[in-house]
Parts: sequence; structure tokens; C-alpha cells
Amino acid sequence: MKTIGVGGGMSWESSAEYYRLINENIKSKLGATHSAELVMYSMDFHVAAQLELEERWPELATFLIDAIMRLEKAGAEFVIIASNTAHKVAEAVQRSIGLPLLHIADVAAEEIVKAGISTVGLLGTRFVMEQDFYKERFRAVGIDVVVPDRAGRDRTEVFSAGPAAAQ
Repeated sequence: MKTIGVGGGMSWESSAEYYRLINENIKSKLGATHSAELVMYSMDFHVAAQLELEERWPELATFLIDAIMRLEKAGAEFVIIASNTAHKVAEAVQRSIGLPLLHIADVAAEEIVKAGISTVGLLGTRFVMEQDFYKERFRAVGIDVVVPDRAGRDRTEVFSAGPAAAQ
């Protein structure tokens, strides 16, 4: 089993969910006494959220690269970023690290294709819904993407990112 590196903390709640889901999957595939071999580096969400809010993408990439380098030193053999929005800089991060980065949209697209679904609704932060970094990976494998209209995106943004997003 490979050691998974999890770039977490964006938010800690979603990181806990990633941890739970990864381990439930391992348990279902390998048996009740198995768990994932993983290391997690929990970043300060406030820093990432500010960089995203201010659209300081190169600095967000640097922030993530630093975290992933710590994961590599801790023995990770590949990494995931426990945040949809942070994947905006995934390609820049991948170019700067020595580990494979498993892109969340590619994994989601693979499962969507396996399920025989050709059109999906995409909800998330404003960046996930309005920019192409997620949608283009779906479209590359033949999945049509639908996002809410502007009013729906504004409403979804508040629910997906919390009250700070509405400010």
C-alpha cells in the first residue's frame, strides 16, 4: 500500500471527512482491521482562504507546495489536496513538486464516467463554478457541466464557503 499525503486544513472539517472516507474505502476493500497509510499536513485555512478571496493564485500555489514538501519529507508517495478550490493551482503545484498529485476533478470524472453519467451539476465556491479548472477536466472525458445561474451561484457560494464568502 502506498502512503498517501493529504494536504488538509482547508477546512479542518473537510479534512476530517477525507480521512474518514479514505479509511472507510480501505476497510471495505481490505477488511475491517485495515486502515490507510497516510500523512496529513493541516494548513491554516485562514491563510488559504485569504489568498483565494484576493485571487493571489501564485501565492496559494507556493503555500501548497510548502505543505506538500513537508508531506514528501514525512514519507508520502503521492498527494491529494483536500479542497476543490485549491485545485485552481494544481497544475502549477504539480510542476513544482516531486510527487504525483492526484487531481480531485480527474477522480470525480472517472467515477462519473463509470456510472454512465454524461451531464453533471457543479456546485462549489464561485471559483469552482465560474472558472474552467474543474469543468475542463470533465469536458475532456465527455462530461457536460451545468452550473447555476448568477443568483444560484451567489446562493451556493454562501453555503459552500460559509458566511465569509458572502462578504
